[in-house]
Amino acid sequence: MPEGPEIRRVADRLGRQLVDKPLESVWFAFPALKGEGADLEGRRVMAVESWGKALLTYFDDDRVMYSHNQLYGVWKLHRAGQPPSTRRSLRVRLQAGGHAASLYSASDVSLWPSDQIGQHPFLSRLGPDLLSHGVSADDIEERLTAPRFRQRALGGLLLDQSFYAGIGNYLRSEMLFFAGLAPQLRPMDLGPTQRSRLASVMRHVIQQAYREAGVTNHPAWVEREKRAGATRGRWRFAVFDRDGQACHACGDQVSRRMVTSRRLYYCASCQSG
Repeated sequence: MPEGPEIRRVADRLGRQLVDKPLESVWFAFPALKGEGADLEGRRVMAVESWGKALLTYFDDDRVMYSHNQLYGVWKLHRAGQPPSTRRSLRVRLQAGGHAASLYSASDVSLWPSDQIGQHPFLSRLGPDLLSHGVSADDIEERLTAPRFRQRALGGLLLDQSFYAGIGNYLRSEMLFFAGLAPQLRPMDLGPTQRSRLASVMRHVIQQAYREAGVTNHPAWVEREKRAGATRGRWRFAVFDRDGQACHACGDQVSRRMVTSRRLYYCASCQSG
């Protein structure tokens, strides 16, 4: 499933296509929304934002469309009247400026008053989004020491969307590696320097993944692997999905274990802190 950076990039693409253009056509497959399409025609999209793995499309009539791709949903951009060839089921189509954004296969779409969107059953359980909500390193340090989080092992905590939204499996492994922390450590076990480093790393890794389309590895290591003829699968990550391979930093073998029923990759030598 795509993680926060990938969903944010989808929001950016939709925004470039739709924002501040009159909607020429709006279509919903869902019976509960059938009558809403005509009401939105002629309105404008004001913004498209991500919150974790959800997308929020804001209209100029103070409504917002919540959508979640879940496992199979996908947005496709195309010229109006020239839909893509696909066997997927069309769920939503927004047309503006001679182009269209079509959502296929998603099953969770709803319209909300913009001042009530925080009450959505899914969003109300999420923590802040590291990319969309202006989270600072100080904010992260403070949240790490909150009573509800400070006793949780980091390997599980980083995947808890009520902690921070948008961190998925590859980001968890990469964040812990670059912070030099073992997954069984808890925030309460960390000293001030370790907490500060983890907070900075969390922001840096997710921002790099957003900027570089999912690449989280150190640029120097990427270049070294590329010069050696390595494929993207070998140079994209520092540790994720690299079990049995040499750690880019120390040369020891990257290991894999299951933590909270998900694959976690780490270097025992580099993550001894």
